[in-house]
Amino acid sequence: MENLNLEILYQDEYFVAVNKPAGMLVHRTNIAFEENLLIAERVLKEQIGQKVFPLHRIDRPTSGVLVFGLSSEAASLVQPLFPTEDVKKFYLTVVRGYMTENHGVIEHPLKKKLIGDLQEAKSEYWTLSQNEIPIASTSRYPTSRYSLLKVYPHTGRMHQIRRHLAHDRHYVIGDSTHGDNRQNHFFRDTFGMDNLLLHAWQFEFVHPMTKETIKLEADLPGYFSDICVKLGLAVPPNESNFLLTL
Repeated sequence: MENLNLEILYQDEYFVAVNKPAGMLVHRTNIAFEENLLIAERVLKEQIGQKVFPLHRIDRPTSGVLVFGLSSEAASLVQPLFPTEDVKKFYLTVVRGYMTENHGVIEHPLKKKLIGDLQEAKSEYWTLSQNEIPIASTSRYPTSRYSLLKVYPHTGRMHQIRRHLAHDRHYVIGDSTHGDNRQNHFFRDTFGMDNLLLHAWQFEFVHPMTKETIKLEADLPGYFSDICVKLGLAVPPNESNFLLTL
């Protein structure tokens, strides 16, 4: 971890937010505890010189906004807000095909942690850009269509965005768990890209101490921006008032 620093998006005496790179775990788990693993909690602790407490998780292959409390007390004040409208998270993702509607909602129950009972799950999406490229990704069609989406998961089920979009057969590119392996192989062979195209782009929460609304935004990683250019998908600029579209 020598010379490894996370990009800090926000910091005050109670909270700190970073732009987590893909491939980094949020914290140590029972199935991933090796010392050589990159773990955001540990890297950030060494970077700022104090213990941090994750408020939420994003998957290891997902990049983007990740928020920590600087004390267990601060973390405990925000964590209960995640199921409410006091916390909002928006993701960017590239999927196969064109969505049926430019703005829609996927409401499909999902099993908790991929097993067990079904739970209510709701994801809202907006098509930001779409394009058809003159390259065949399968033998069925001579061209290929892709869309850049903004997605707001109203609920927080495991892999919710990836599972919901897979249910609609608009697979997230680079998703080796719920995605389309033919598309993943196409992107690897054609563009040399093997990343999951899912990014925790924007995050809003009501600060429990100041009662201010804190809005955070994480720039896309280079591989994500590059593939959007190659696919002819227009990446949105930074938005200072990104929640006004709701």
